Amino acid sequence: MTERLISPQMSEEEQIIEGSLRPRHLAEYIGQEKIKGNLSILLEAARQRNEAVDHVLLYGPPGLGKTTLCNIIAAEMGVNLRTTSGPAIEHAGDLAAILTSLQPGEVLFIDEIHRLARAVEERLYSAMEDFALDVMIGKGPSARSLRLSLPPFTVVGATTRVGSMTAPLRDRFGAIYRMEYYDKEALNKILHRSARILKVPVEEDGIEEIGGRARGTPRIVNRLLKRVRDYAQVRADGVITREVARAALEAMEIDELGLDQTDRNMLLTIIQKFNGGPVGLDTLAASTSEDAYTIEDVYEPYLLQLGFIARTPRGRVALQAAYQHLEVTPPGGGNGPGLWTTLP
Repeated sequence: MTERLISPQMSEEEQIIEGSLRPRHLAEYIGQEKIKGNLSILLEAARQRNEAVDHVLLYGPPGLGKTTLCNIIAAEMGVNLRTTSGPAIEHAGDLAAILTSLQPGEVLFIDEIHRLARAVEERLYSAMEDFALDVMIGKGPSARSLRLSLPPFTVVGATTRVGSMTAPLRDRFGAIYRMEYYDKEALNKILHRSARILKVPVEEDGIEEIGGRARGTPRIVNRLLKRVRDYAQVRADGVITREVARAALEAMEIDELGLDQTDRNMLLTIIQKFNGGPVGLDTLAASTSEDAYTIEDVYEPYLLQLGFIARTPRGRVALQAAYQHLEVTPPGGGNGPGLWTTLP
């Protein structure tokens, strides 16, 4: 997959740059008000009892601030943060090495926790619930189990596929929060803060133009700000106005709803090649030369939110809003296949 400007996934280069834009404390965090309110109570209660925070699970589409919230949890509790991911922990021994090195109260962040290997996941159960680790010593008939005590710690898991997690693992999290797409007001506040940190001169109407095309995602809004800043510096007087922002975003083929050429190609594939659908995920992936996992996790959530596509038992279908946005005539003038009017 080629790198997309509006991809919610973070590139390796951005991991360094984005660090300067991330809020360090809960009071600085913009958006996700319900989560912030509940999380502040959770953290304050743990501080008053001088205990480790209960295990936290954050789920939702990529780019909405799950990693940032995890960093904030560790910072608010004044403890170190250890970071890993589900695919990186290949064996139960890898997990044991991480857990036995944790200090009291530390936060272990496991990204893509739904991709933990089954043997690793089962070893994690007792560690999260009892703060203990069962280790097998020896082999064959002489093998015996040794239980190691672990200091109290906090697991913060992040996933884009909470439905792919097993129920036993999900049940071991005391606090489960769903990350929502950001509204325009919150995105505009993030843009103001980022522009101030980056020392970018920007007008209010320029902020609104960028925020309206950011797909409700903070990571994308910061990326667009940096690209529009470059355009303003080279093609204008350095100030981001509405006209400058619009010209820059149109040059990057990002329309007023934040769709890029990849999004439009996928919608047109459903509409033109498959008569509006339904089309199966694997068939759609093969037709667009995209990975099925990427389509389901990266492309579809925003298109579903816009009401451009729907998932049905028979496959994906294009909805009326998609035809109207692309200015494409529906099959049969609105009476053919596909869900041109409404879902049944």
